[in-house]
Amino acid sequence: MTPREVFERAMRPEALAGEVSGDHLADDVVIEWPFAAAGRPRRIEGRAAFLAMAGPARAAMPIRIDECTVEAVHETADPEVIVVEYRLAGVKPATGERGATDLIAVLRVRDGKVVHWREYQDTLAIARAMAQA
Repeated sequence: MTPREVFERAMRPEALAGEVSGDHLADDVVIEWPFAAAGRPRRIEGRAAFLAMAGPARAAMPIRIDECTVEAVHETADPEVIVVEYRLAGVKPATGERGATDLIAVLRVRDGKVVHWREYQDTLAIARAMAQA
C-alpha cells in the first residue's frame, strides 16, 4: 500500500466513529504531537501503547468524529513519506452542534504500515470544542 492508501485506511468511517484498531500501524510505530496541549502526551512509542491511550481517550470524547476531508497530499522526495493536510469534523451528540478542525500529518509508511506519524493540531480549537461539548 502507498502512504496515501494507508492514511485513507486509517481515516475510514468506522475508525473515525471510534473503532481504534490500529491495523494501519507498525508494532514499533512512533506517534508524535509536537504541539500537544498541556497534560497530553507529545510522543508515544509502540502500537500497543497507542491503543492503550487512544481507545479510552476516544471513548471519553464528548464529540463524535464522523468526517475526514483531505485537503492536500504532498508527496516528498522520500517515497515512504507524505504530508497530509486534512480536516476532521464531528458532532456534539448532546447538542447536535457540528464543528471541525484542521490538521497536518507527516507520515512515514513502510511495508504498508505507519512507522512514524507526526501530527500538528490546532490544540486551542480542539480544547474549546471539548470544553463546550
